Amino acid sequence: MPLPQTEASGPEPHRPQEPAEPHTPAQGARRASSEAPGAGHEGSRPGLGTLRRAFSRASQRASVRAPRGDARLLRLSGRFLFGSLRRTPDNGPAGDQTGSTSEPGPACGRKGSSKAKEGVSRRSSTGEGPAEAEGTSVADLISERQLLAAFEQLRHLETGLVAEKASCTFQQDPTGFARRAMDVCLHYDGLAAEIGAIVRETLGPDGVDAAALEELALVVRAEEEAHPEPPADGDFLRTPRRWRQYWEDAVRRSAEERVRQAGAREAPGAADAAPDLARLLAELGALVRRDLQKVQREVHPAYAAAGFPAWEAYLRAFHGAVARRLQELAHDARGCEQLYVLLDWVANVYSSPDFLGSQDQALPSEPLPPLLAPEVWARLEDDYTSFLETKISSCFDGILQLEQSRWAAADAPDVLQGLYHTSLSFDVCMLVAEHVKAAGAISAELEATTLGICARALGLFLQKFEKSFLESGAVSEPNLCASINACQELRTHLLAKFPESFGELEKALGAAARAFQKRLLQGLQGAVQPLFRVLCTKAWLTQDLLQPLMDKVVAFSGLLEHMAPPLAQETLQEVHRYVVREYLEQALRPRERLRGEDRRSGSQKMGLEAQAISSTFQGLGSEATWLGQAIPCVADILGETYKDDIGRHLETLIKSYPDIRRDHVLAILALRRLGRRRNQHFLRHAQALLRAAAKAGGSGAAGGRMLFEEIELSTSIDVLVTCI
Repeated sequence: MPLPQTEASGPEPHRPQEPAEPHTPAQGARRASSEAPGAGHEGSRPGLGTLRRAFSRASQRASVRAPRGDARLLRLSGRFLFGSLRRTPDNGPAGDQTGSTSEPGPACGRKGSSKAKEGVSRRSSTGEGPAEAEGTSVADLISERQLLAAFEQLRHLETGLVAEKASCTFQQDPTGFARRAMDVCLHYDGLAAEIGAIVRETLGPDGVDAAALEELALVVRAEEEAHPEPPADGDFLRTPRRWRQYWEDAVRRSAEERVRQAGAREAPGAADAAPDLARLLAELGALVRRDLQKVQREVHPAYAAAGFPAWEAYLRAFHGAVARRLQELAHDARGCEQLYVLLDWVANVYSSPDFLGSQDQALPSEPLPPLLAPEVWARLEDDYTSFLETKISSCFDGILQLEQSRWAAADAPDVLQGLYHTSLSFDVCMLVAEHVKAAGAISAELEATTLGICARALGLFLQKFEKSFLESGAVSEPNLCASINACQELRTHLLAKFPESFGELEKALGAAARAFQKRLLQGLQGAVQPLFRVLCTKAWLTQDLLQPLMDKVVAFSGLLEHMAPPLAQETLQEVHRYVVREYLEQALRPRERLRGEDRRSGSQKMGLEAQAISSTFQGLGSEATWLGQAIPCVADILGETYKDDIGRHLETLIKSYPDIRRDHVLAILALRRLGRRRNQHFLRHAQALLRAAAKAGGSGAAGGRMLFEEIELSTSIDVLVTCI
């Protein structure tokens, strides 16, 4: 039903049974504007002037204080109002009554009018009128934030208006009911807008008005008690206003506005540049922490006095606001650093138990949802690891460039705690530890992923480093020792700390160390190789040709003092094995045949030199004592006078060195020239021993004992003729 026009403020329709009193339009307007909006009779009913003033006042307050969402209260009340106007007290349409019946029905009429008169006279006699009758309007009470008093006045007006409607007072004047109902609704909306304004001002710079918060809570509770549930007849005036939900929405909007302030103020000239993410998150964290601590100390106690759960509402509101802000930041985050800053802030700053300082308030009844949705978190981790792979690979390239620059400068390696040292292992370990620690601070899954990335990148780096170093001009004995030490340090630190992730690098580190060790041994071998060529010759019988060779070995062992103990021992044993192997190779491939007395002299000299070799390496600390049987056994076979004992020496040799082959046995027997039948006898005996050793699972690689397998022999016709 349309609202009355301006001339409605003139003469108003009179009730039945009462004579109509003529009014001029001006008198009617003055009367309507001066009377209270909550009176029961038409004489006290608000006119259009009051309606205009109330509507204007509420609209101005709503537009000044309320956000866009609060204005919906005015429109919502209007819809309720017009829906209610279409009903009559007996649920019939209003238009039917005005069109077909001019007199009130039996349920209405004089009885209803008399009840309305009694209500007015009772209020007049007892003084229970609205605030306007006492000199203070509801709007003034709201503006003065006397919310409880304003609500009581509105409740009084509402009760009276509902009673008059039930008594069919407005059957002949539905527009009068519309004006008064609209006035009540507008004041209710104004009261709700004031609640929203108080909430918005709570976290502002002016401090907390504890009295206003307590009265706000009391008003919300009073409204819930006054309107516990929707009325059965659908009367909108008695419908619950749901101010608690409105208060929670206002808290959420307030938190959203506060969170949006972080990073909103940029330095001059930086308007077009994106704010630094770390600084923005630091500002956001400080703001949220400050506001929630204020809620703990000041806001929650004020609400708690009225039994209002303010802490959990504010906590959830800020949590949701921060989550929405982070969703936006996550969408715009670029690069490894920004992604990590975002993940770290979520995992370690916001989720820290110290985020709010002293946690005096209880946790919420239901757990808060994740700050970032699982799919967003997973995407951020995937993007971070993608950038991280490139970054770690670039860091390893930088380490290689540093090593190459040091090689180009021909700098000798430092000696640290008696060992040749290069910064390679330190740089690699620091790189891995830094990224693994950073990832572990976010999640165990990200830590495992980062370990895998570091392990793969290190494997590729070792290949590049080995090739680049061996091809450079910096391959000196000290640098080789330093590189071997670096491999050992990486094995000690990384494999011991992360065995599952770096276990596969054991082979790569071992291969690199062996490559450097092989190059180191090649230098020694090139220096001593010519000295082996004169062994087992007639000149050798009268000269001490072993001493120069052992002098070079002793000099070389000085390098091993600056090598890590496990690899130093391994390298020393390799030198020991090389010397014994080369000695046997020269003995089994003699440049001259020794016969008679020369053979016996050669056997004695070979035994003495075998003892000298063992003594020298034992003095240097070699633990390869298993090498001590090889040369003496060959010397015994060469000088044995009782030929049947040759089989015993062969048996000792085969049992001690399972990698010996038939060709080696043939070469050893060829040194004695025993004759066809005896050679065949010893050869069959040796083959039986070799087969037994093979059945028992013996091999040249058993226990790392390989000696004869690397001795190359030429199958010469002399050996065949001699032995067969």
